[in-house]
Amino acid sequence: MEPVAVFLRFILLPRNASDVTIATDMSEAKVKVLVTGAAGFIGSHVCRHLLKDGCSVVALDDLSGGFVDHVPEEAEFVRGSINDEALIESLFAQHKFQEVYHLAAYAAEGLSHFIKRFNYTNNLLGSVNLINASVNHGVKLFVFTSSIAVYGRNQLPMREELVPAPEDPYGIAKYAVELDLAESHEMFGLNYAVFRPHNVYGEHQNLGDPYRNVIGIFMNRILRGEPLTVFGDGTQTRAFSYIDDVAPVIASVRNRPEAWNQVFNVGADTPYEVRHLAQVIAADFGVKADIQFLPARNEVQHAYCSHDKIRRFFPETARAATLEEGVAKMGAWARKVGSREGQPFGKIEVPKNMPPSWAAFTLK
Repeated sequence: MEPVAVFLRFILLPRNASDVTIATDMSEAKVKVLVTGAAGFIGSHVCRHLLKDGCSVVALDDLSGGFVDHVPEEAEFVRGSINDEALIESLFAQHKFQEVYHLAAYAAEGLSHFIKRFNYTNNLLGSVNLINASVNHGVKLFVFTSSIAVYGRNQLPMREELVPAPEDPYGIAKYAVELDLAESHEMFGLNYAVFRPHNVYGEHQNLGDPYRNVIGIFMNRILRGEPLTVFGDGTQTRAFSYIDDVAPVIASVRNRPEAWNQVFNVGADTPYEVRHLAQVIAADFGVKADIQFLPARNEVQHAYCSHDKIRRFFPETARAATLEEGVAKMGAWARKVGSREGQPFGKIEVPKNMPPSWAAFTLK
């Protein structure tokens, strides 16, 4: 062998077996991500898509509204609260997260009027704990699920360039986190992406929650042989979004740096009246729609969004299911898992003007 060849072999090849192992381990290292609210509805689906994308996932949830069997087995589950500052700090120090997907929230928009302190503690201050830790530990990307509740009674369709005007504490908290992320990017260089999903439904939704997620409420009541309760006359409209129209997009933003530091509406385009929704669900379950109309509550009457922006950044985004198809998929799952008993909130702070049906259930 020529002297030059011997020299090249010496500098290019590892000197021993341990060097080979180190090189292999580094090439196979997975991106470490934190998913909060991972035992909940959207969070569990985002976990699944991140795992499919090759991430190493730490799944954090306090199980106040989620179920541990929703967390994919490949994820490392940690039971705890985003309000536990010491826990958050220890997790970030231990795992050196590169990305954070923050889906933990108590997302009861209508109830938030009556649980202001709880709402802001969980949905705002808990988020600040995560943002602080992300800045201090050099997180590469912070992904936040906000809500179209930030728009309030804005012009339709709701577009990202509109100035938010939230009308309930839940929307106020979500918008405050959006503003803080924008400030943290300017001040500290923390990259972020904000998604505003709306009226999401599908497998893993908490069927027993009596305050939120009308499709889950309707299915649970049919399984229990109870009438479908509708506030007002049922003419309020929403664009109901199947989970597979939402979770894959949220998880995929990690591979789209051109979409970082942006805000996106995400979900279905077509709004439907709530009374029409009741008919669709009843038909899927093979029963007559037994609707009980209750006094109207203070809520936005019509809410649907433009998705022009998200289609520009995520051009492959397409509807995964029509309303009937999505209801059929969720309905099959709901019939399999069965009805669940609703739990009263139990910590009402302001009972004044609460809808009578909620007050009767909550204040015992």
